[in-house]
Amino acid sequence: VQLQASGGGLVQAGGSLRLSCTASGSTFRSSYMGWFRQAPGREREFVAAIAWSGGSTYYADSVMGRFTLSRDIAKTTGYLQMNDLKLEDTAVYYCAAHRWANSWYDRVHEYDYWGQGTQVTVSS
Repeated sequence: VQLQASGGGLVQAGGSLRLSCTASGSTFRSSYMGWFRQAPGREREFVAAIAWSGGSTYYADSVMGRFTLSRDIAKTTGYLQMNDLKLEDTAVYYCAAHRWANSWYDRVHEYDYWGQGTQVTVSS
């Protein structure tokens, strides 16, 4: 499975961006599509995840109420709508998927496939 993330960019604080992640290459069997981010000098951290079949969503406390996940199963594409962006949201954002069914949606090392990352920069 290959994951292609897009949609990053430069935005002022309070603004919005929508990230997309499209899976291709083989049957998408992942339980979740996860989103993580990594700021300079920091570890990669969980942002949000969506259960691919049922659509349940999970968010880190830091983005709860500001970020919203959705997915288009037919297009094998997930979306991360980011509103009210803050300076501390600046990071490279990655989408991720499991190879098989996996209940761990918020752990970096549980994911098998990663997108290339897309830069999100929030300015004051």
